[in-house]
Amino acid sequence: MIGKIRVGVIDKHPLFRGGVIRALSSQPDIDVVGQGASVWDAIEVAQKSQPDMIVLDSSTMDFSMGAVESILLQHPTIRILILAATAAEEHVYTALKRGVRGYLLKGTSDIELIQTVRALNQGQSFVAPNLAAKLLMRTSPGNLTEVRSPGRLPHLTPREQQILSILAQGRSNKEIGNKLDLSEKTIKHHLTNILQKLRVRNRVEAALLASNHLPQSLMAS
Repeated sequence: MIGKIRVGVIDKHPLFRGGVIRALSSQPDIDVVGQGASVWDAIEVAQKSQPDMIVLDSSTMDFSMGAVESILLQHPTIRILILAATAAEEHVYTALKRGVRGYLLKGTSDIELIQTVRALNQGQSFVAPNLAAKLLMRTSPGNLTEVRSPGRLPHLTPREQQILSILAQGRSNKEIGNKLDLSEKTIKHHLTNILQKLRVRNRVEAALLASNHLPQSLMAS
């Protein structure tokens, strides 16, 4: 093993924080190097423990991205994964714009949490598919300016356009693979190429861009 994923866990509820720590610590490739209950603890963990990632309870921030911005300004390589009890679309969208790399609801399973931590550590971004779908349904065209390209979409292969159109429906990698009879690994490979070509940071921004640029006939397929 080259090195463990160093994670800090911040949640103001000790019982839930303990559950997250136990789930992550049970994995041989993950090491919990710090914990706390407030945004100040998050900043301290970032400074003292220098983790690869911080799993941050959204309720500790009172929907303010100040702590996230401070951490990323001082430690730009740290990846932020937010866990939220509930999530309004504008909070998810704002978090992604400010540099958050992952957004999950607290009802997620241990397996999905662990998989998301690993994905973020590999440079990917992840938002729970149900949140992505809600964001797409509720976001108005006026809110898409920051993820629009100034001209037409960069050239995508027919397969990439097909995958992107299904992604824009809020589908997970597994669901996209099932629909196209492709493996989840193949879908991940295609999505990596799509994000690079579109010059966006995560799947939600790619989906928003798709909903604004891809032909309606393709989006409905």
